[in-house]
Amino acid sequence: MKALVLAGGTGSRLRPFTHTRAKQLLPIANKPVLVYALQAIAEAGIEEVGVVVGGHADDIRQALGDGAAFGVHVTYLHQREPLGLAHAVLLARDFLGADDFLLYLGDNYLEDGVTGFVRRAAAGHDAARLLLTPVPDPSAFGVAEVDAAGLVRRLEEKPEHPASDLALIGVYAFTPAVHEAVRAIGPSGRGELEITHALQWMIDRGLPVRAETTTRPWRDTGSVDDMLEANRHVLDRIEGRVDGKVDPHSVLVGRVRVAEGAVVRGSRIVGPVVIGAGAVVSNSSVGPYTAIAEDCRVEDSAIGYSVLLRGACVEGAARIEQSLIGREAVVAAAPRLPQAHRLVIGDHSKVQLYS
Repeated sequence: MKALVLAGGTGSRLRPFTHTRAKQLLPIANKPVLVYALQAIAEAGIEEVGVVVGGHADDIRQALGDGAAFGVHVTYLHQREPLGLAHAVLLARDFLGADDFLLYLGDNYLEDGVTGFVRRAAAGHDAARLLLTPVPDPSAFGVAEVDAAGLVRRLEEKPEHPASDLALIGVYAFTPAVHEAVRAIGPSGRGELEITHALQWMIDRGLPVRAETTTRPWRDTGSVDDMLEANRHVLDRIEGRVDGKVDPHSVLVGRVRVAEGAVVRGSRIVGPVVIGAGAVVSNSSVGPYTAIAEDCRVEDSAIGYSVLLRGACVEGAARIEQSLIGREAVVAAAPRLPQAHRLVIGDHSKVQLYS
């Protein structure tokens, strides 16, 4: 089995970060989302991975290289514009050949990986297998109707009136039967070749498409809130370790990971927290659920439930929470403006002013 990982797209919900980098390279606990995908694929025993890239292709190539660092071999496939998941399968035809393959959206985070899913797909006799999860608002996803035997009967893309709460979460296993389907369908109303339409084409022709459901943590990291929630899930699983320098005037509470080359001075760090190499935290309160990337600086500040990207600087901030701060960004205290009071006071009044 091969894998096809989608790492193109515009990432419009994560602007302005995606103006300057691929959304799949934004970090969770100081590691790019896309790296979690490759590691999960390698753990499932898949070695040949095609990565579909778009406008940020060079950044992704630089981050992944040939894939050897993650236990896979990467072939890059360029998609000039995001024309849908089925279009990505279409352009990857030569790479995929006659092999079964795993299709994985590169901005997805699955806590438990895909090893079991891949094993069951390889052992089965279905033309396709989908991974689903119940969601509170299925109208924002592709939605599946599944019968008692686990076979998918109908699929809809972002339906106005969903027939179930089971959403496709961007993990699929296919046999070569899908190639005829992606050639047969036409663009949807939004101008894309939808993988749900290709799957429905297969179902309508009697090909078995099976679903399995998970309730384990999963995140489509396509928005700031989803990034922060995925960061929280990953940090919940880290172990504390101090390889950097922590002075005697600092206090570490709970699971805190301080990378080699990082410095913590006169600060209180409440885990789970990760602090990257070259970062400096001084006279500050950090955590919980905070990831500080490489070469960041946090001084005279308090920050929690947040992610700082490489080289970010926070100075003199009273309290920052639920924030995603970009590379080389600076957050600093504003200068205090002189206070003045304008008063219109009636006779015999008494007014007290705070200085």
